[in-house]
Amino acid sequence: MSDHRAPRVLHVKGRVLVGPDEVRDELWAVDGRIAYERPAGADGAVTVTGWALPGLVDAHCHVGLDLHGAVDAATSEKQAVDDREAGALLLRDAGSPADTRWIDDREDLPKIIRAGRHIARPRRYTRNYAHEIEPDDLVAYVAREARRGDGWVKLVGDWIDREVGDLTACWPRGVVGAAIDEAHRLGARVTAHCFAEDSLRDLVEAGIDCVEHATGLTEDTIPLFAERGVAIVPTLVNIATFPSLAEGGEAKYPRWSAHMRRLHARRYDTVRAAYDAGVPVFVGTDAGGALAHGLVADEVAELVKAGIPALDALSATTWGAREWLGRPGLEEGAPADLVVYDEDPRADVRVLAGPRRVVLNGRVIG
Repeated sequence: MSDHRAPRVLHVKGRVLVGPDEVRDELWAVDGRIAYERPAGADGAVTVTGWALPGLVDAHCHVGLDLHGAVDAATSEKQAVDDREAGALLLRDAGSPADTRWIDDREDLPKIIRAGRHIARPRRYTRNYAHEIEPDDLVAYVAREARRGDGWVKLVGDWIDREVGDLTACWPRGVVGAAIDEAHRLGARVTAHCFAEDSLRDLVEAGIDCVEHATGLTEDTIPLFAERGVAIVPTLVNIATFPSLAEGGEAKYPRWSAHMRRLHARRYDTVRAAYDAGVPVFVGTDAGGALAHGLVADEVAELVKAGIPALDALSATTWGAREWLGRPGLEEGAPADLVVYDEDPRADVRVLAGPRRVVLNGRVIG
């Protein structure tokens, strides 16, 4: 018996920003997929008007995590909803101890690319976040998380060493190189949390694919990142918390506190220098630990404040970010995940803070 069910159709018209230089007048979402030809059933379609972008990307957040570790499903759902309402419809979860696979079955929640659980040294990261292991076990744990994740593994590259009283690198060069090789053999990319300077050269020369925060970049390491094509996700909305962190640790770790203040003071210069050198820069908020979800527009604005041109900052959360993560944008046949605004976000990225409509899998949400 044939299925005569009418297709579910949504019409988006106005200005559809397929790419930074490609603008169309309309698109259709037919049963959740993008089409550019008028489909059957178009006469009864719901119509949304405005400036349409691919669903925004938050390339560093943590669904299922708060300051104390894993959270319950209701809290994870609230985090995902907050991102969705801000227009972030593709999330790279940069480490979480919680199982959030159930979100994949929800057509009303953002799509998530998971990096498994953080991998750290014992007592060298936030409690209850990571697998805390010694270097001899790193290759095995990287292999485990490569199989569990969605094509990414997350290392903690540096953290405060209480005996030294400052940030130091966590992994010996030979061990981290073997671990990255194993991840690549299994088809996964590797990223690392890095605040300071010391770990960066070893990680890049070992073949790492991305560095989170990257506040320790200098004129010596920026060219190496550019040469190897290693991306950074600066998380400037998180780096804004460094002064308060430094104040809290001043009495016990004055050397660390002074270091954190220096990293904070030069944060914009660091990001702009990396961008100018050709280092790929992408948008991430680090939401889910100390920060609330839904801050993607704030992070784009921070990149612009750092001196990145508005169109490139916009690409860092849309076209460029999706290409980097291997996910489609507003392409024929792709999932109809998009955000509609009243004004052109290319002219002023602050427009991103006020989505008019959020469309996920071809449905207007919220």
